[in-house]
Parts: sequence; C-alpha cells; structure tokens
Amino acid sequence: MRFNIGGITSLTTIDFPGHLAAVVFCQGCAWRCPCCHNPHLLPFSANSGDWRQLQAFLEPRRGLLDGVVFSGGEPLFQSGLIEVIKNVRAMGFKIALHTAGIHPGRFKKMLPYLDWVGLDIKTLFEHYPQITGVANSGARARASLALLLESGIAYEVRTTADPDFLNRTILLVLSQALANAGVTHYVLQECRPVASEHQIARTHAAAFFHDHSLLQQLHETFHSFIARRA
Repeated sequence: MRFNIGGITSLTTIDFPGHLAAVVFCQGCAWRCPCCHNPHLLPFSANSGDWRQLQAFLEPRRGLLDGVVFSGGEPLFQSGLIEVIKNVRAMGFKIALHTAGIHPGRFKKMLPYLDWVGLDIKTLFEHYPQITGVANSGARARASLALLLESGIAYEVRTTADPDFLNRTILLVLSQALANAGVTHYVLQECRPVASEHQIARTHAAAFFHDHSLLQQLHETFHSFIARRA
C-alpha cells in the first residue's frame, strides 16, 4: 500500500471541529494553485514517511486523541489513502479529511469511513482551470461537492480569498451557487501567500474581511458562515 507522508502535527484543536486530533500531511497534488499554503508537499519525496510510521505514531495515542485529520497536499491524490483510513479507523480514531475534491471516484469510496470533511471550493466551477492549471478540474470539484452533500457527513465548504482570482462579484455569485446546491456551512478563509513577493496580494486579500456588506450578505446566505483570518 503506497502512502507518502510529508509531515505530522501531533495535536490540533482547530482542524477537526470539536475533536482533539493529529494532522497527517499527505504528499502529492496534480493541481498547481498559486495560493497553495503547502507547496512543498505537491511533489512526492523519496524521504517521505509511510503507513508504518503513522501506525507507530498513533499506537501510543489511542484513548488520548479523538481523531486523525488527513490533509495535504491533496490526500485524494494517493490511491492508498482509503486503506490507511480504514486501518486508522479500526484503531479507534475518528477521521477527518481536508480535500479539494480532486478525485471524486476515490472520494466516493472514502465517504463511508469519514466523520468530517473540509472541502475547498476555489471559485466558480467554470473558472477552475485559471487557478489549478488543469482542464476539467471544476467538474471534479462539483462532483465531489454533490457527493459530500448527499452523504450527510458533517462538513464545511471553504473558499480561500485569493484576490488574483476572486473579487466581490465572483464571491457573491459563488456563494449563491453553493447555497442553491445545498451548502449550509461555509467559510471564507484568508489567503496566506508563502513567498515574500506575494505580501501585497495578502494585503489585498485582507480587504475582503473589511467589506462588512459582503460579510453580511454571506451571513444571510448560509445557516452557518465563518470569516476565518489566517
């Protein structure tokens, strides 16, 4: 079973709402989004950890941690993830997944083993290739969103406020499209550029969070709305 780990955070109280959890950062992603906050995880590395390392890490934490979060990179990029999730669940841990919905077929198979999902929706689905650099990526995200909403699993849908690809109008159109699709829990999160040359972009991104009219409209659109600063 191939499974590449780029890192582990031993304790988090924010990545799996209501649970004490560890975060496993999975390597690999086929998309190349400019605002990715973990670009070092996009390629696979020969020095990565594997399932045996994760098992050894989790074994002494049974009964201490509530759950395990699989993040990335993009967890769905790894074909071996579903078996890892089954094994971790069998150890007594709840499972959370952070994903952009890159592989809806794998996502569908995993859903019965998940307790919570954070799904990134980047922009209007027809605009996705401008961000990901990959044709048809919006259709994949749309399919994963539909699967998540049909599943009944606890979730949040979140959008990173990247001013290079989003503006006020796009955000409002996107939020209405998501609400029409059945999304009730939505998060607008601040863009966190990792390179110094993008600090101006970060300043521009913060403007979304000072637009009180925009935030009020988002509050009115969803049953639950959070403006999450970095």
